Amino acid sequence: MEALATGFTAILQPMVLLYLMGGLLMGALFGALPGLTATMGVALLTPITFWLNAEEGMAMLLGIYCGAIPAGGVPALLLNIPGTPASIAASWDGYPLSQRGEAGLALGINSVFGFIGQVTSVLFLAIAAFPIASFSLRFGPPEYFALALFGISLMAGVSGNQMAKGMLSGMLGLLVSTIGLDPMMAVARFTFGQAEFYDGIAFVPVMIGLFGVGEVFHQMLTDGASARVGSSPATPPAVLGRVLPDWAAWKRMLVPGAIGSGVGTVVGAIPAAGGDIAAVICWEQTRRLSRKPEEFGKGSIEGLAASTTACNSAIGGAMTTMLTLGIPGDAPSAILIGALLIHGVQPGPLLFRDNPALVYSIIGLMVLAALLIAVLGVVAARPLAAALRVPKPWLWTAILLLSVVGSYALSNAITDVWVMLAAGLLGLAFRWLQIPLGPLVLGLILGPMMESNLRRALILSRGDWESIFLRPIVAFLVVAALLSLVWPLIQRYRSGRKPRDPLPGPGESGG
Repeated sequence: MEALATGFTAILQPMVLLYLMGGLLMGALFGALPGLTATMGVALLTPITFWLNAEEGMAMLLGIYCGAIPAGGVPALLLNIPGTPASIAASWDGYPLSQRGEAGLALGINSVFGFIGQVTSVLFLAIAAFPIASFSLRFGPPEYFALALFGISLMAGVSGNQMAKGMLSGMLGLLVSTIGLDPMMAVARFTFGQAEFYDGIAFVPVMIGLFGVGEVFHQMLTDGASARVGSSPATPPAVLGRVLPDWAAWKRMLVPGAIGSGVGTVVGAIPAAGGDIAAVICWEQTRRLSRKPEEFGKGSIEGLAASTTACNSAIGGAMTTMLTLGIPGDAPSAILIGALLIHGVQPGPLLFRDNPALVYSIIGLMVLAALLIAVLGVVAARPLAAALRVPKPWLWTAILLLSVVGSYALSNAITDVWVMLAAGLLGLAFRWLQIPLGPLVLGLILGPMMESNLRRALILSRGDWESIFLRPIVAFLVVAALLSLVWPLIQRYRSGRKPRDPLPGPGESGG
């Protein structure tokens, strides 16, 4: 009890609260600007914490971390440009929701369910840290391969009724993920002799190009230079509408929110998984359980609630493995390990025995950060939604400029800018051909994880496939992957739908 009181007293100091608020504002900036991710924000400001005490330094960095993830949903909802990779799935339903005049509701769901996801995951951190971390510690290369395989199998689900096109899109993503040096032999593959591609194709410029630049090119060619946002013939003028959902909407979103909180926390606790994978998995599982699956990808509040809750709840999951085992759950938590080491704090099981007050301080800071960023999101919904009324030529110029800056700032390489522009043209072609973008993103994210871990597993087993697939966790995930591929076909057969049903998949605006 003494450690609990000491820990919570420390976070109520004026300077700690000031650094937390400053971190939240910086995190909101890094999250809302495409390319300036939470990882970049935490990395850039970690050296500054050298001159602060542990509580003040962690307040600033946790503020950036907890603020950037929900802020990344703002451009995803309003402009179809995910501010962070974790916000990709949120754009699938959030952007269509904004386009039909409910931008305020989309922003309200993002803020409220982001808060629910973060607080729920922090409660898991406080109550069940050791069991979750112990389970994730059992994951070796075979389990990581099976997890990636399960994620890849979701291509069928996130393709809507365009299954053939969706699978081709996913295969293209897998192909692009193989560019660079071989993960085991360090042999150059598909680099065309360009040293810039030895590290592979950077994910962030591709994401910016597919979802941001591709959308801008599409609007420029279809709406005309004099159009205003939301004024195309197929879409009524954008309005803010209500911000907080009504009771009927709450009832529809309770189950998706619960799924996102639980699954997102567990996936976040698995090293290298992250909020982007958690959001995609929860979005797809919620769609399957929904009574209105046909609305997903076209402005479903259930899909938005599930993806938003999942990507935010992954924060607490990642912090669980980071604090209890010293194993980062994602890139920002890996940098936070370095920040703790700067202050002479070694993450791991001994941290809970030797410095429990700091653990309680971190838990309290995360809860406080979640509350403050949720309030800020709800209060700022009206000025944020005003972006929808900016003349389109101005908005297109700003988006293209930020896309170029964000892509270049990733590694100060002009190659990333060219990759972003190429991805923008590909995104435009996909929109014209009605090919869903979600499977391509899945393949790009999970391809390296699946390949490298499969090859490590084969090396460890000396080429014995049987010993890999008979591991309990691997067997469970492989069966789940097979069911994930077969289930959409079963649903289509039972519902009597024809394979050529023209329903858009995630990554399309739905009209």
